[in-house]
Amino acid sequence: MENFFLGKRKNINKTIDKRSILILFAGTAPTKRGDEKYPFSPDRNFYYCTGLDNENLIYMSYRDNEEIKEYLFIERANPTEAKWTGEVIGKDEAKEKSGISNFKYTDEFESFFSNIVFSKMIENVYLDLENREMRPNTPSFNFSEKLQKNYPYISIKNLYPHLSELRRIKLPFEIDKIKKAINITKDGILLMMRNSKPGMYEYEIEAYFDFAVKSGGANDFAFKSIVAGGKNAAILHYSKNNSKSKDNDLILCDVGAQYKYYNSDITRTFPINGKFTERQKVIYEIVLMGQKKVIENIKPGLPFKHLNKILKEFYLIELKKIGLINKNGTIEDVSKYYYHNVSHLLGLETHDAGRHNEGVLEEGMIFTVEPGLYIEEEEIGIRIEDNILVTKDGCEILSKDIIKETADIEKYMSSNKGSLL
Repeated sequence: MENFFLGKRKNINKTIDKRSILILFAGTAPTKRGDEKYPFSPDRNFYYCTGLDNENLIYMSYRDNEEIKEYLFIERANPTEAKWTGEVIGKDEAKEKSGISNFKYTDEFESFFSNIVFSKMIENVYLDLENREMRPNTPSFNFSEKLQKNYPYISIKNLYPHLSELRRIKLPFEIDKIKKAINITKDGILLMMRNSKPGMYEYEIEAYFDFAVKSGGANDFAFKSIVAGGKNAAILHYSKNNSKSKDNDLILCDVGAQYKYYNSDITRTFPINGKFTERQKVIYEIVLMGQKKVIENIKPGLPFKHLNKILKEFYLIELKKIGLINKNGTIEDVSKYYYHNVSHLLGLETHDAGRHNEGVLEEGMIFTVEPGLYIEEEEIGIRIEDNILVTKDGCEILSKDIIKETADIEKYMSSNKGSLL
């Protein structure tokens, strides 16, 4: 594991200019209320570069002639606080996990930084300035404000685009973690299928997935689970999960486990009573055929945007056949029943870094293929989502073992009812 993170840091550090410092912050759990905090989740770029998931750590590197010097700033041990919240990470453990050999304490960070700035005549500081909000409140942005005030002659450079490019291509170490997350997710989906019955609340069905994730060794959920019955399935990010199911409802489950910070993202749609109606089956088969058509076109060099184009063109033909779109309809009419994109990148984040990439598919990329159709007036919402790895000549469906054919779903649900394990 250490070699993976060492390799990533070498790739990043060799790109920085001379007379430059690179800084990454692990982050801190925000306060929830009073003295209660939200669970800590490390900044993913910090974790990607260090393998460390402890809060309040700072990574710093700089070029000293042709040599890269690396430092990790850790918290000082506090025996009194340790009785309440546990020990902070020490130097030996941090070195073993990250491969970093030089350590200082976080209360020394600013003075050490100032010393390096002046002694090495630093001109640039590289920070992870991912910006999804107008006023982001992250350690990197807060530190950049200090730099602008106290070191106006220093140029601040954004490291995020470079980190995103690196993270788009997954190495075997990462692929294995995603496969493990998918296998745990599979267990949870099957558990929901075989324990669902009309009259259950959505959160009762969700509880079976929660059990599988915890018992399967996942450290967290990839996102807030969507367990949507009937008309709720037409709401893309529905997450209340508090409605009571009816006989003949379809249950759309968009769920994922997170294993060692790598995520899965799978959607399956199944009938609460174990049997699709004829109308549900017609719509389901269109979605499934659309997904298969997209997947069969995946290979290196295909423009990422083309995946959604393939699906919409297929939908236009099929929805005309069943009368949802009239014979003179255009591709714009598809958006009434399908109003999202078919893919997003997957990895350390469910919508992984590089999500706005306008380029082509490359070997080693992992992303979702998740076509859906949503007919609110008929209380039908269907989405089928798999996780795909681009290979040298095509692709591999990493989640291929999670059943999705209507016959397989009906057979499974009829023969495994009530089984917890």
